[in-house]
Amino acid sequence: MFTQPENSPWGEVQTCDLLCPGVYMVSTASHGGTMIARDMAAVLSPAARKSGMRHNGFLCYEEDSEENIVFRELLDKKLWAIPDRIRDKAAFEESINNALREYHPDYWRARQTGREKEHARQAIAPARSAEL
Repeated sequence: MFTQPENSPWGEVQTCDLLCPGVYMVSTASHGGTMIARDMAAVLSPAARKSGMRHNGFLCYEEDSEENIVFRELLDKKLWAIPDRIRDKAAFEESINNALREYHPDYWRARQTGREKEHARQAIAPARSAEL
């Protein structure tokens, strides 16, 4: 269904690892990042989609900092798990969060606001079903 990218905003793709369907971690001779197929981008929050750059039918997130947005989104939606080769998964996840708070505070605020609203909706839903 999805075709892995051959070219990226950072150059010709040399390696391409599948994170989940339609989501690829790529590297080039000099750089890399994560590329999400246009049809898969709908799983991302509006704030995450806004942070990506478009390239050849993909939303692209540069590896130095934007890529953490994708990792956070995929973890939140349980579409990706931290690889087993990472021994301290909690520390890895906290490093993602710290980078987002520091380098992408607008995204982080939007994420936190969305999570708070979701928790409020979940708290109200059981109360309404009990009334029926």
